[in-house]
Amino acid sequence: MTDLDIAEVANRAGVPASTLRFYEEKGLIASTGRRGLRRQYDPGVLERLALIALGRTAGFSLDEIARMFAPDGQPRIDRRMLSDKADELDRRIRELGVLRDSLRHAAACPAPSHLECPTFRRLLDDVTESKRDSRHLRSPLN
Repeated sequence: MTDLDIAEVANRAGVPASTLRFYEEKGLIASTGRRGLRRQYDPGVLERLALIALGRTAGFSLDEIARMFAPDGQPRIDRRMLSDKADELDRRIRELGVLRDSLRHAAACPAPSHLECPTFRRLLDDVTESKRDSRHLRSPLN
């Protein structure tokens, strides 16, 4: 298969050309050369960009993603790192569930003011406490 130019890769991958250039600077992808002024990429770059997008969606940093590739460009994904990220996502999902439930309560709370709602006050306290202590939100509805 023939190489793809930067505009075609950007279009197929759904990212701006500037992102491709940035990823190239970070060593996440490599061009095969240039045709005129336009960078050229091997079609395999699309799979690599999909892996990068998946890693970003999962919350990995670009440096973490870069470590998921061997020097030859093949994926070398640390399963422990994936498991740790899944655990982190589980914690975040629980926190977001607590936040969602608290916001729904506050939206329907009959108190004259949100600041007069004991549940909403507990949510505010928990947020302040979690920022100070790096702890996670607990449900103020209990």
